[in-house]
Amino acid sequence: MQRKKFDIKIDETILLKKNEDKLKFIEPYSFENRTTYISYDNVPVIKYKIFDEYPELITGFSTRVGGVSKKHLFTLNLSFSRGDDTENVMENHRRFAEAVGYDYQRLVFSDQVHQTHIHIIDSEEDAGKGIVKISDILETDGLITNLTDIPIMTFYADCVPLYMYDRDKSVIGLAHSGWKGTVADIGGRMIEKMNEVYGSKPTDIICAIGPSICRDCYEVDDVVIDRLRERYTAEELDKLTDDKGNGKYQLDLHLACKLNFIKAGVPDANIALPDLCTCCNSNILFSHRASKGMRGNLAAVMMLRA
Repeated sequence: MQRKKFDIKIDETILLKKNEDKLKFIEPYSFENRTTYISYDNVPVIKYKIFDEYPELITGFSTRVGGVSKKHLFTLNLSFSRGDDTENVMENHRRFAEAVGYDYQRLVFSDQVHQTHIHIIDSEEDAGKGIVKISDILETDGLITNLTDIPIMTFYADCVPLYMYDRDKSVIGLAHSGWKGTVADIGGRMIEKMNEVYGSKPTDIICAIGPSICRDCYEVDDVVIDRLRERYTAEELDKLTDDKGNGKYQLDLHLACKLNFIKAGVPDANIALPDLCTCCNSNILFSHRASKGMRGNLAAVMMLRA
């Protein structure tokens, strides 16, 4: 009797888990001494060790694995603005939310324009804006709230996610920081806004700088460097950049964001740097630079439990 042939397809999340040790980590971090780890509850979620001691806090960062999107959006695209089918994006959000632990229909989205406008979520009416409600939160790169059970979300494909948690006042903040936002100090402005609105002290705020493009991958030109000179001293700029000649530089956005937090009064010990680069690991993370723009969007999420 002829044997029946089976088409065996190994789940992509299993492949990621089996090959996690092959990911490229940012020095000086090692696989044994990482700032992040990946949770494999149905859909892979990148989490930060620095937040693990706060059970009242939910955080996560997505990979491109575990969703239903096709082609260059493969597979967990979380953006409605990348040409994906709405049904696919909604299913991706449902899956990611289930893995992290929040109601995706209550998400509040940013509307990123590489500036420093910050929105304070102080009403239940904001819940769902951007995903199930038309949003009036426009041209906004930073979100802050002290409300429970309202998850906030920002989007990425190389730019820097900034997570903030005031452990004393129970306030959370998320900000999108590209080079323009970094020069304009959106991180520091977020800390100031948390203090202004909620009385947050910088010394009580825990910060994580999320997966994003690393120094080795991020080449910029004189236009960018001239803007950085407006913000950073010559000594700081020397630490942040490698001059390659011919008007080209390698820029460390991670360290720049950390400097902004420190200048805002956040203690060094309260800041976690990333250990994963989106561009180096574009097989599991969306990278605008690596894909030449053919990509979906990753997302950072935070929420306070009731």
